[in-house]
Amino acid sequence: MSSPEVPVKITVRTTIDGQETFELTVFGRYFQKGSADFLQYEEEIEEGTVRTIVKMAGEEALILRGGALKMRLPFELNRKLNGSYELPFGQFTTETKARRLEYSAGFFDIVYDFWMDGAPAGTYHLEIAFQEEEK
Repeated sequence: MSSPEVPVKITVRTTIDGQETFELTVFGRYFQKGSADFLQYEEEIEEGTVRTIVKMAGEEALILRGGALKMRLPFELNRKLNGSYELPFGQFTTETKARRLEYSAGFFDIVYDFWMDGAPAGTYHLEIAFQEEEK
């Protein structure tokens, strides 16, 4: 069973190796389907529009991106999982291993080790905060 979609304001903050931080604020939608919670939003980058879906369910999460950039990043606490990252100039295999995966109403927090084509690409801290848009 699905819940109605709720318009939300989403703030995405990514910190790489505790040094570089990127922040993005966008408007999107939040909804529930079965036992999972979903966030859906779009962002504009140089190459075009990127559509992102974040799925959160218990000790698992999945980030899917499509459009100008394609990415599939699965997460499960303390398990190394395979994903993919596709850019106009090529596709890479990725691996993620979540050290922390926490989710509460309006907040998603994950710390994970990331590999691209088998090479360590850093430890990422992803924080996604969202709240219903003001009417």
